[in-house]
Amino acid sequence: MVQYDFLDASFGALADPTRRGILERLGRGPATVSELAERFEMTLTGIKKHISLLEDAGMIVTEKRGRVRYCRLGENVFDREVAWLQGYRRMVEARMDRLGEFLERTEPDQ
Repeated sequence: MVQYDFLDASFGALADPTRRGILERLGRGPATVSELAERFEMTLTGIKKHISLLEDAGMIVTEKRGRVRYCRLGENVFDREVAWLQGYRRMVEARMDRLGEFLERTEPDQ
């Protein structure tokens, strides 16, 4: 059986609007944990939990410089997820094509 554990982590991380907002914000450039906490009106502890989930899913990378932790988007973020979605889409489209062909063959002449 094919394992898609990365999808569980990715879609779980994307399920929360705050985490989607963090990704959107980091899409414009790196930010500190404190900046993100302020932006989302959260405590440092609360924002760190969101950051940890995003980091575990491979969507962001954090780096500590001195006493400050910086966050940025991960490399090739969403490449695996997009590849999976495209494969799934091809499968669904092929099934729809077969259904269309079947309906054409079985449609009574008018």
